[in-house]
Amino acid sequence: MTFTKQHLMLLILPVLAACAHAPQQAAVSQPVHVASSDASMDKSQLEQIIEPPKFDLPNVALTDRLLYEFLLGDIAAQRGRPELAAQAYLDLAKSTRDPRVARRAAQLTFEAHQYDQSVEAFKLWQQLEPTSPLAKQMLVSLLLSGGKLKEAQPHVTELLASDPQNIGRSFMNLYGLLARVQDKAAALDWLIEVAHPYSQVPEAHWALAQSASVANKHELALSEAHQAVTLRPDWDIAVVLEAQLLQRKDPEASAALLKKYLETHDDKKDVRLFYARMLLEQKKYVPAREEFGRLLQQRPGSPELAFAIALISLQLGEIDRAEKELQQALASKDKNKDDDTLHYYLGQLGEAKKDEASALQHYRQIKGGEHLYPSRLRIAYLLNKTGKLDEARKTLRSIKPKDDAQRVQLLMVESQFLREAKQYAESFKVLAQGLEKFPEEPELLYQSALIADKLNKADTFEQLIRRLIKVDPDNAHPYNALGYSWLERNVRIPEAMELVEKAYKLAPDDIAIIDSMGWGYFRLGQYDKSIEFLRRAYQANPDPEIAAHLGEALWVSGDKEAAQSVWNENAKANPDNETLQAVIKRFIP
Repeated sequence: MTFTKQHLMLLILPVLAACAHAPQQAAVSQPVHVASSDASMDKSQLEQIIEPPKFDLPNVALTDRLLYEFLLGDIAAQRGRPELAAQAYLDLAKSTRDPRVARRAAQLTFEAHQYDQSVEAFKLWQQLEPTSPLAKQMLVSLLLSGGKLKEAQPHVTELLASDPQNIGRSFMNLYGLLARVQDKAAALDWLIEVAHPYSQVPEAHWALAQSASVANKHELALSEAHQAVTLRPDWDIAVVLEAQLLQRKDPEASAALLKKYLETHDDKKDVRLFYARMLLEQKKYVPAREEFGRLLQQRPGSPELAFAIALISLQLGEIDRAEKELQQALASKDKNKDDDTLHYYLGQLGEAKKDEASALQHYRQIKGGEHLYPSRLRIAYLLNKTGKLDEARKTLRSIKPKDDAQRVQLLMVESQFLREAKQYAESFKVLAQGLEKFPEEPELLYQSALIADKLNKADTFEQLIRRLIKVDPDNAHPYNALGYSWLERNVRIPEAMELVEKAYKLAPDDIAIIDSMGWGYFRLGQYDKSIEFLRRAYQANPDPEIAAHLGEALWVSGDKEAAQSVWNENAKANPDNETLQAVIKRFIP
């Protein structure tokens, strides 16, 4: 089929078909606001770009060439070629000087994420349609998001002056845009200059305080925040900002500021919550509980607030009161209360009180929601703790995981229960089943290897560890595990030491790896280095196995008195540790 010019005209957007129309009267200018901080167009803004024009239009003949370019741009947009469509419309806007085409070019370049072309298109649109608030807003947004502060300044000055009734909102939006500028000091200097004529606008001082804070000008930030509160004493956002800034320097003064404000603004719940948390951070538990209590009166049945109060009571040693407060929240007839959350918190409290029966009772009453999965895990833990391993495993297998992360976690927990019961073969079997489904899951590989080592399956242990190293080469633990295993068996010492040293380079502060380094130097007969590393490990964590290593190194090096001191000290704290006792008996029968 051959397209005629009439056929082509039917494919062009309505806005383009009017290119040769007579000029229209300019529209009345609308209120102007600075564009929002994310520098993006929402649906309403995009609709503004394509709405019918209300301004003077150029008298341009619709030639075959123009028609071809319009068609090219529209087909490119429809076929998923945004860059080509954007360039076509930008070229058309330049040649036709039609504000509607410039508007379309601005939209397409923006959607194609072409920053330089987008700035050019919005500048042209603003030039051709000077009364458009959206063109001004988006141009300012683009320039600031690109860090072009000097270029943006005259446009921002014009915007602020053009809409004095919304000046406060404009300054708050301006700060959101400046948050994208990398040079925080330059952004602050720029904003100081822009805000200079607006010394009586509290939002200007608020924006300056925020900018000064991120530029690490703390004193200036505090001064500007205080000025914002002075100009607008009822403004809770400014009060909280001043309190946050003041808290770094003078926590007591910050708390006093909020307390005074709340005396006359009892309805400001967010401010009171901030104040209550501040008191809690300052470990002022009684007044913090009072503030949370006031919030609970305003929001009866809130499980989060009830739990916060209960935790404070628990911190104060008032366990019964804590439980009572949660029970009261549970008994409340408030329709918005979340029974599942309250039961979960009561279960947590039961565990804190070491009342496993009560904890189980509450966990079992949870029927759904975000606490269902963790509550079922807690039930399994408590059953296992009380010696009901089979029931605990049955509980784990009844849980319906929502994703692979939970599936892996359930396998790990079941394996842990079996390992604690010294059923190593069954534990290994569970992990092996997991590896069939998740063959490259690092934690499954690692734990399977450790259990294989417990079962004296040296070849399997090494195979699993080497698989893990291949899957996760930057993980220090598999290098350490394989190296330490050889050190313990006193085989392949040079190779073992290379693995441990590799682990040490990846995680130099890991205590287990520091212990392995010490034990490796012991196997090499370098006792001074051995004792140096083992002392570091023992001082960081007086673990009985580290004590066994350190004592043995001291004994063999000739310092038997120091060795006995380490062993005796640790044996008092860990009388049932088999590894430590075995070493002591070997040297002191």
